[in-house]
Amino acid sequence: MKNRFLEAGQIVNTHGIQGEVKIVPWCDSPEFLCRFDTLYLGERPVKVRSARIHKGNVLALLEGVDDVNAAMALKGRTVCIDRTGVVLPEGRHFIADLIGLRVLDADSGAELGAVIDVLTPPAHEVYVVRGEHDYMIPAVDEFLVETNVEEGYLKVRLIEGMQTDV
Repeated sequence: MKNRFLEAGQIVNTHGIQGEVKIVPWCDSPEFLCRFDTLYLGERPVKVRSARIHKGNVLALLEGVDDVNAAMALKGRTVCIDRTGVVLPEGRHFIADLIGLRVLDADSGAELGAVIDVLTPPAHEVYVVRGEHDYMIPAVDEFLVETNVEEGYLKVRLIEGMQTDV
């Protein structure tokens, strides 16, 4: 079962004396995180009074956080979003839903392992797969044949050099 709440960033510091918090976003972009009217600390909703981007981070003023002391008390906390408030474009998935998917060779049907991490360098995501061997598979159409989160698998087509434990 998919988690309703997804980790989206971490409060790493305060900003100014009015209670703003600095959030390092763990999502595709800080702009994505700024879209939300409500963030969650655990499963507790917190209204976002304002949010803006600053040096790749999000500076947010949260309801009930009115001074630097209240903001400092949140330092280190993980902020979450409610997945029901997000519509992803066709073919896109939350990274949290990809972790743990079984990875199958599209040609032979052999199970290669499971996705243990998703790297997000600038060009495109890379799936880290661990099984009998380790693989790094770029998340591009040439290598991804089918992604079926509901059924719990990913079908891939490998080329030489993707196996990383040789």
